[in-house]
Amino acid sequence: MDLVPIGTRLYACLQPDRGLGWSNSGLIAAGGGMVVDTLYDQRLTAQMADLYAEVHPKAPARVVNTHHNGDHCWGNKIFENAEIIAHTGCAERFDEFTPAQAATMAAMENPPARLTGLVAAFREFRFDDVELVPPNRVIDGDLTLDLDGLEAEIRYVGPAHTAGDLIVSVPDQGVVFAGDVVFHRCTPIGWEETHRAWVDALAAIEAMAPETVVAGHGPLCNTDGVRAMREYLEYVWEESSFHHTAGQTASQACQTIDPGEYASWNEPWRLAFNVHRAYKELDGGAWDDPYDTGAAMADAALLQERWAS
Repeated sequence: MDLVPIGTRLYACLQPDRGLGWSNSGLIAAGGGMVVDTLYDQRLTAQMADLYAEVHPKAPARVVNTHHNGDHCWGNKIFENAEIIAHTGCAERFDEFTPAQAATMAAMENPPARLTGLVAAFREFRFDDVELVPPNRVIDGDLTLDLDGLEAEIRYVGPAHTAGDLIVSVPDQGVVFAGDVVFHRCTPIGWEETHRAWVDALAAIEAMAPETVVAGHGPLCNTDGVRAMREYLEYVWEESSFHHTAGQTASQACQTIDPGEYASWNEPWRLAFNVHRAYKELDGGAWDDPYDTGAAMADAALLQERWAS
């Protein structure tokens, strides 16, 4: 992982995008220090904390969890004495899927085909010693903090990628820490919520015209990167709508839709999850209705096998 200066007292901790779980974090080294997102396990988060200590020796006073997925909050134990800020939608789902469940899956010897990729991804991390430390300051909307004269705007933009999506904007420096609202040069994946709200959240970030965006996954980008991801989601929606109207199932649409220019993004087979999300809405499902993630995993595995050949 690399510590990258992105402004005055602003830093990004970037991990190479090796697939599921390899997320990014940020640090505002002011006002006692504020970390934006921890990592998937305590080993990685401890390494990140050591990097942050190089520019902010004191333990950060605050942590923001942008959402409840483990690769953005399961390292909270490393900062357990901090004020940990999250949205209600994150706090309510914090233990919905646990490190123990992830560890059990990682130990599977003969997983079913649809889970092979997920199991392989989980084996890259150490979940056995992860202790969940939930947020201790739960917010319902936006929050603005004065960090020694540096204004940090914590904005709720969900339900987009998840129910509790927060972003952190430092407007005077044109920086946005976007969590998983933004994936850059890698295919987004969402387990819940809606296309429409996600597109709206991306449009809201575009309207801020940031010079630097710390994506939840992938390299740093600017407004162009945010726009590219919005256009990807709009493309998937348009294609899914066409095939839905034609009477095809979500699985049939997954095997038919051409990834086009997005085939070069990391893990393009995640298209399947986005198609299944779109079909949920096209079938009249509400934002908090689940979709069949098992079927989406199976379709993603088929795409991966086909596109890798």
